[in-house]
Amino acid sequence: MPESLPTMPKAFPDSGVMMAISDEEFDLLRRLIYDRFGINLTDQKRSLLVGRLQKVLRQAGVQSFRHYYESLISDPTETALSKLVDRISTNHTYFYREKSHFDFFSQTVLPAVSARLRTANSRDLRVWCAGCSSGEEAYMLLMLMHEFFGPEYARWDAGVLATDISSRVLDIARQGTYPDERVRMLPESLRQRYFRRLADGTWSVVDGLRQEATFRRFNLMNETFPFKKPFDVIFCRNVMIYFDEPTRRRLVEKFHRHLAPNGYFFLGHSETLGRAQSLFHYLGPAVYQKK
Repeated sequence: MPESLPTMPKAFPDSGVMMAISDEEFDLLRRLIYDRFGINLTDQKRSLLVGRLQKVLRQAGVQSFRHYYESLISDPTETALSKLVDRISTNHTYFYREKSHFDFFSQTVLPAVSARLRTANSRDLRVWCAGCSSGEEAYMLLMLMHEFFGPEYARWDAGVLATDISSRVLDIARQGTYPDERVRMLPESLRQRYFRRLADGTWSVVDGLRQEATFRRFNLMNETFPFKKPFDVIFCRNVMIYFDEPTRRRLVEKFHRHLAPNGYFFLGHSETLGRAQSLFHYLGPAVYQKK
């Protein structure tokens, strides 16, 4: 529970009855979420917002959504805001999700990027997993990089930067332990090489791989990105579905600025840049290359 929420006498019983939210309260929260996280909550998401925040308000004894909003904007640590985005964001993923992207990464991207870097006398391979959720995508990319380079991997300055707005899922990612259903799609060879089976039946990423993923909390709505060097590859899959068109356009422009020439950009299969954009070449479903 956010420590910044004021403790008040409970204004409602723990009856399971949905707490009411006024039009003004919904607009205040919706505007705050949009301004801080870029997430566009339409009127159809009103009941979803209320349902996901019920437990937070009930545990805190907060009297209304207005009181909750005031606690959010008055918290200088932004702890309460972090808890809020944990509640409203959806983090469903698993290893090898949208497998064709990983095949393209292994068969096309890594050969092209590594050849370009060798020509430039560089071994600095930079990959960013933006909106990494609980870490499956980042570890998937690392496994494929190890498989591609083999023993030569140690000679590369590689690894993956993985960022998300949710502290909760980043904690899961750093731990690197997953239930059986999350790793079910992995080929047996990868599962045996890069995971340990624990006594409780879960799978833990081996330390050598886990240490090569850098997990950081980062808000994609930041006006500027702090990266000093461009990335060769950016994965931002199934993130921009929560944004409206102006927000998506601004974010794509920022990704473009932080990609190396001819760098690769991956979206989720349900996402597209559209035909009107002029920043990227279309290579295949949800796969683009910087012009």
